[in-house]
Amino acid sequence: MVKIVRSAGGGRLITYETWGDPDAHPVFLLHGTPGSRLGPRPRTFDLHKLGVRIIAHDRPGYGGSERHAHRAIVDGVLDVDAIAQDLDLKRYSVVGRSGGAPHALACAALNPGSQVASVAAMVSIAPPDSGPELDWFAGMAESNVTTYRLLDRCMPDQTRVGELLAKNAEIIRRDPRLFLGGLSGEMPDTDRVVVEDPGIRRLLLVNYLSAVGEYGEDDAPATGPRVPTGWVDDLFAFRSPWGFDVSTIDGSVPVMLWHGEHDVFAPVAHFHWLAKHIPSARAVLQPSAAHFAALPALPQVLAWLRDQAG
Repeated sequence: MVKIVRSAGGGRLITYETWGDPDAHPVFLLHGTPGSRLGPRPRTFDLHKLGVRIIAHDRPGYGGSERHAHRAIVDGVLDVDAIAQDLDLKRYSVVGRSGGAPHALACAALNPGSQVASVAAMVSIAPPDSGPELDWFAGMAESNVTTYRLLDRCMPDQTRVGELLAKNAEIIRRDPRLFLGGLSGEMPDTDRVVVEDPGIRRLLLVNYLSAVGEYGEDDAPATGPRVPTGWVDDLFAFRSPWGFDVSTIDGSVPVMLWHGEHDVFAPVAHFHWLAKHIPSARAVLQPSAAHFAALPALPQVLAWLRDQAG
């Protein structure tokens, strides 16, 4: 069932859904980039077996959630907290995948109301101010490098990046299979095997299409396609100060870092940097996996989150 809640202070509309047993352990699933609440997740039957209730929302500017312009990663914590209050949750876990992973780490760092029981960050990037010990772009897919370098050159003006992503959004609206096909061209073979699974592929296509609809785009400009604001704001948030220091994650909240060694969208060097700066985290590196392996690995991560919650 689709639900809508106001952000802190009665501001923006946030759209979310839940799946699984309402009495089971609640876990927020934070979607990737671009993405939506309809992204890949275990079947309801499997959630009941796991004893987990999934809660997923559209980040601002995606799907059915209103835009939060110039947002930082840390701002996502307030939206999670608003939904938790709407559902009257006393304790919950958070898992973020890809673009959702930095937002999950923010929940571990801030732990609003001391209600965050456990956190997992799957295939996460590292913050942009990671220093000389991390070459942020090394090993990254060329399309990502091109977009991020354009963003760095233009910051804080979002116009050129918005125009670039508007073209990608138009491709998704026309046929999301074309967008996924473009990603496949840069994937290692292990990722292609994952996205060719019929169930995962179907959910990915729904996820991308939902991401650029409703509040997920600006009004049509005089010329050219519409700008997918959530996508633009995500990328600027990744390359701007996150609003918290990952080193403050001290073990009071159990944290897992999960990564595939052959990831080209969030290179493995980002995982190693995060593991070094969050020494209390359980660092899980899969040697034969890449970025999209986080999708079939989600059930085992959900089980870990449930067990850590006590």
